[in-house]
Amino acid sequence: MSEALAGYGLVKKYGSATALAGVDVAVRARESLAIMGPSGSGKSTLLHVLAGVIRPDEGRVMLGEERIDRLGENRLSALRRDRFGFVFQSGQLLPELPAEENVALPLMLSGSRRREAVIRARRWFGPLGLDGLERRRPGQLSGGQAQRVAIARALVVEPDVVFADEPTGALDQATGEEVIRLLTTVTGSLGAALVMVTHDAGVAAHCDRIVQVRDGLIAGRRQSAVAPTRNGAAS
Repeated sequence: MSEALAGYGLVKKYGSATALAGVDVAVRARESLAIMGPSGSGKSTLLHVLAGVIRPDEGRVMLGEERIDRLGENRLSALRRDRFGFVFQSGQLLPELPAEENVALPLMLSGSRRREAVIRARRWFGPLGLDGLERRRPGQLSGGQAQRVAIARALVVEPDVVFADEPTGALDQATGEEVIRLLTTVTGSLGAALVMVTHDAGVAAHCDRIVQVRDGLIAGRRQSAVAPTRNGAAS
């Protein structure tokens, strides 16, 4: 099976500091990849380069057969909106909108009418254990419920790749375990790849593969000893 997303020879510098020093990494459809490393290792920069948020100084980023690091800003913005999903540590839900409209927001930004977008958004509430919470605002949700709403928002466009940046960092251990199981299971069933940055080895263990980043380089790669590999991908 070919890679859904890959980066080759990725270099990124900030002044005299090198955040990425020539990184190769790839993830396949239905596969989940955890990126780990100490603070300042380059793991978040790697996630942002792969997601098209930051352009690499050298190297290339491929989404399937398309090279995305050379795309213009308009095309890149459309790609991030329509083919990528994002889950952040804090959820980043809009406090003035009910849960169903937070989930529907990417569809509305892509041109869908509100009614159609909300109908599509509501389909995710059952699978993610959110039935009955459609009209609640973020302030009326628990941390775990809010993060599941954020996962629904990432998945509603049926993306090729979901990027998660410390998705359980603001949650207690039990809630975090529940959220990460949902995230890995549902992205896999949708056929999407998952790329996740985490400092938590227990969270990373739910992914198919783990890469360790240190000083801007890949310091190690391994298959997860806990999570089953959904597509037989090798590290």
